[in-house]
Amino acid sequence: MDDWSNVRRRSSLLAAAFTVLAALIPLSTAGAAAAADGATGAAVKGGITWAPCEEEPEAECGKLAVPIDWSKPNGPKVEISLARRKALDPKARVGSLVINPGGPGGSGVEAVYAAPGSYTEELRKHFDIVGFDPRGVGRSHPVTCSASVYNKFPYAVMKSQADFDKWKAFAKELREDCRARTGPLYDHVDSVSVARDVEAIRAALGEGKLNFYGISYGTLIGQMYAELFPDKIRTMALDSNMDHSLGVAAFLTTEAAAVEDAFDQFVGWCEQETACALHGKDVREVWERLLKKARDGKLYYPGVKDRPMTEIQVLWQGVLGTEGPAWQLLSQMLNALDGGPLPDEVPPLPGRQPVTGATVELNTTILCEDYKLPVRNYREYAALMRVSSRIAPDMRLNPMPVEDLPVCLGHPTNNPQHRLRYTGDAPILLGNSIHDPSTPWIWSANVARQLGSKAVLLTYEGWGHRIYGKDRCSTVPFDEYLISLKMPKKGARCEVGGTDPTLKMLKKEVWPTDGLKWGSPVASAAGPS
Repeated sequence: MDDWSNVRRRSSLLAAAFTVLAALIPLSTAGAAAAADGATGAAVKGGITWAPCEEEPEAECGKLAVPIDWSKPNGPKVEISLARRKALDPKARVGSLVINPGGPGGSGVEAVYAAPGSYTEELRKHFDIVGFDPRGVGRSHPVTCSASVYNKFPYAVMKSQADFDKWKAFAKELREDCRARTGPLYDHVDSVSVARDVEAIRAALGEGKLNFYGISYGTLIGQMYAELFPDKIRTMALDSNMDHSLGVAAFLTTEAAAVEDAFDQFVGWCEQETACALHGKDVREVWERLLKKARDGKLYYPGVKDRPMTEIQVLWQGVLGTEGPAWQLLSQMLNALDGGPLPDEVPPLPGRQPVTGATVELNTTILCEDYKLPVRNYREYAALMRVSSRIAPDMRLNPMPVEDLPVCLGHPTNNPQHRLRYTGDAPILLGNSIHDPSTPWIWSANVARQLGSKAVLLTYEGWGHRIYGKDRCSTVPFDEYLISLKMPKKGARCEVGGTDPTLKMLKKEVWPTDGLKWGSPVASAAGPS
């Protein structure tokens, strides 16, 4: 469709720019802490006792006890909760496929419950789909904090050294409270520890080698597993990758660039498609008006009358509305906030906000233990924000890392950033869309560069987060690789042209509603089990 020629051209230009940037972003030369201590998952003995899941009887659930501290394999244990759906065709079964939906804080158990709508029948025919709640998450002894302490959080975006000092003090108070409520596990929820748990799961399943599919933050678990257990991999498919080599500046700026690009794609669609509720209006003008109204404390989210929206909660609209993407719903929400009619379904208010109940699960702790984000004072913080604002004049920043960064101030980091070191022979499949607001394409390009000849990056020249399931071109290569070890050619790309792919995505709009975006909290009425 000719109306989309400008969008396709922007896509090509962005791909070229990212290719250049991939060569410029420095890779950390820090030692691979993941492989330093030599501990393995082999210390876990015994298998998993499976029984029908209470919440989803067609799936099976079980638990596996693993060491809280893998350097002390005979020390205290924590139980990891798992779920599986057995292969649809036992005669064609290849083995178990361990999955992780990301987050951090995403539930692999619930991902298994939803597997019939998330994975092709062809893949499910050949694999038992096995998911787990990582340590510190959901059913696996979650990191738990007092709601009364959590609800004292300052506004995420700092404006002065006084704000910085306030955040630093609060982060310490919150950390001490969460550690006291969670117990010893609090200091061992990094992705290296989770990767060791995955090795224990592989052994308990009786699989000679691991088949793994991870999305978003789940790709970091896969990457750490590849470093630790390079000879235990049969297949590893990593969709929408984290780049664990980036320092704080590159991390924030690439996130800002990605979310600005995704918003720009939404604006281009609105300008050309009558399905957009803002079609015929100046979308950027509406956007700026909403941001100003939020700054003035005069913008209220539908159904939330006790407090006005913050500016960062408006920015969250721009992230979640472009992840699926859910452009039509995003346009309806922005139109409603600007005085127009409400859509049929209003998503929950996004972004950090006060919680009810006695406790809250805080997934940010996982990010803090995986990413060292040193910001020494407000001057350094303000410089980072200025760069993001220049890169992202509409979005200003990506609220995911910006909301989490202050929580991590002063937090110990067990698994600091480093260049990925993989010494195995099994090829690894990577995937990413060009217009991903949450895990920029450049991150997967950088991971592919670190893996060299041992990886193939499948680029989806379209929109949204996670490419598996988008269309045939971005899905079948994953299935073929996982089932029969057939890899796409180097430089493989899925072109998006005409109206069909766009209309298909709009019919399948997804607006994330689980609240599990990076380190966002989950309200809980009780402490860890």
